[in-house]
Amino acid sequence: MFDNSAINLDTLKKRAYNLRWAMVPEGVIPLTAADPDFPSAPAIAEAIKEFVTERYLCYGPPDGLPEFKYAMADYFLTKRNFRTAPELLFPVDSAAFGIYITCKAFLSKGDEAIIFDPVDFLFRYSIENLGAIAKPFSIPPGTNDIDFDRLEQMITKQTKMICLCNPLNPTGKVFTKKELEIFGTIACKHNLVILSDEIWSDIIYAPHEFTSIAAINEDVRQRTITVTGFSKSYGLAGLRIGAVACSNEKHYQLLFEASLHQSTVHGANIIGQVAATAALTKCQDWLAGFVSHLTNMRNICVDGLNEIPGFNCISPEGCYVAFADITGTGKNSKEITDFIAESAKVAVVPGLKQWFGAGAEGYIRLSFATSEEILREALSRIKLVIN
Repeated sequence: MFDNSAINLDTLKKRAYNLRWAMVPEGVIPLTAADPDFPSAPAIAEAIKEFVTERYLCYGPPDGLPEFKYAMADYFLTKRNFRTAPELLFPVDSAAFGIYITCKAFLSKGDEAIIFDPVDFLFRYSIENLGAIAKPFSIPPGTNDIDFDRLEQMITKQTKMICLCNPLNPTGKVFTKKELEIFGTIACKHNLVILSDEIWSDIIYAPHEFTSIAAINEDVRQRTITVTGFSKSYGLAGLRIGAVACSNEKHYQLLFEASLHQSTVHGANIIGQVAATAALTKCQDWLAGFVSHLTNMRNICVDGLNEIPGFNCISPEGCYVAFADITGTGKNSKEITDFIAESAKVAVVPGLKQWFGAGAEGYIRLSFATSEEILREALSRIKLVIN
């Protein structure tokens, strides 16, 4: 299911937006947005087809379909090792919106929230959109030690939240249990809410193992809001479906009120919930095959990048993006991105502050959720023009 014959480029060129095939000139290979080139699992299409056959597309429960809520609760218990009741989680129209409503529920104007650097721009966007202050905390690449003393020094009376992205987009770091224990201890000591974005948590490369921070201990679980989604693992970005989970009624009420789901102003669409339920209950073999394929693509991508003069790439422990240091080329992130796009006809994401924070300068990010043939062709083009 994950060789080149499974990819329908004609369809991708019509449907794959967000800097991908439908938005680049003919002949350009986009390794940009973290969205797979492969179609979603057959069981997901079958579940959607079965649901729409009866042609009733009615309003659903504001707090989500029962089958979705039970499937999510079971997922957190069996795959993430922490318990949350179906009544304490609900679907949202994306993990991105889950991040936003968590910030909206727990931050006020002038409050501070600690975010990683580099990290996806959605954390800073959500915090600053609410009039709060995002304070970047540098996470070193690879297995270098995290400066937890500096983290504590950053905390003030205005600090209300710490935002985790695990695995970390764009570097692919998977935090160890020991590191998460320290994050949890600091959060408890300073009475901080923990926002844990775990949308990438299914994409982990052996021998690394994923740990949810909510599974560390009961005190940490009670202050953790877990956000996840289905776009990375199952290719459902266009269905706009994610989930938010907590462990106590007080937090749930704050989150649900912030979501606007209690009215018809906002809500998660029913078909997205049907698809996500099928993904959780019927597509685990498909997901295992996808991760196996991605493991090979990661190795090809990292090896290929490290053969290019001036490039240096640490192998990601999770996610399907490679974060390559390009400072050895003598060009900055935008310059090398523009050069590759024009000369190699390959689109990548520059390590600009607007996308990932100040710590991303000197890097480019490439998605390798594609076929071996497409990936090798893209790497060959980049290597040729850099040489």
